[in-house]
Amino acid sequence: MGFVKEFKEFAVKGSVMDLAVGVIIGGAFGKIIDSVVKDLIMPLISAVIGSVDFSNLYVVLKGNVEAKLALEEARKIPDTVIFAYGNFISVAINFLLLAFAVFLLVKGINAMKRKQEAEPAAPAGPSKEEVLLAEIRDLLKAK
Repeated sequence: MGFVKEFKEFAVKGSVMDLAVGVIIGGAFGKIIDSVVKDLIMPLISAVIGSVDFSNLYVVLKGNVEAKLALEEARKIPDTVIFAYGNFISVAINFLLLAFAVFLLVKGINAMKRKQEAEPAAPAGPSKEEVLLAEIRDLLKAK
């Protein structure tokens, strides 16, 4: 039972729960970025370049493949070697946008932290020595 108890203590620690929440939110955020790339950015790029789908960009290194054949169909042809770089372009764009979004998030959080640190602290009250000296001064004035 020692192992189960130790695992339970480990699993309910705050850092493990924070990690789990981070992974779940990160997965959802990744889907948002994927949608931004597929639905917003790729159509703009395709308007300029002319190709809507990067996933079908490839180079045939060995074998005979018809021009303009879809990648999945080209892969089915026996004895062909295909260098499929289109999907890599899509994934790289996703990564760059995700990294940029995380950078902006961290930058915003750091700016908020600096702002909190820059707020002036409440002035400290007079020290015991200052209070004592003020009392002595007031007694001397009263005489």
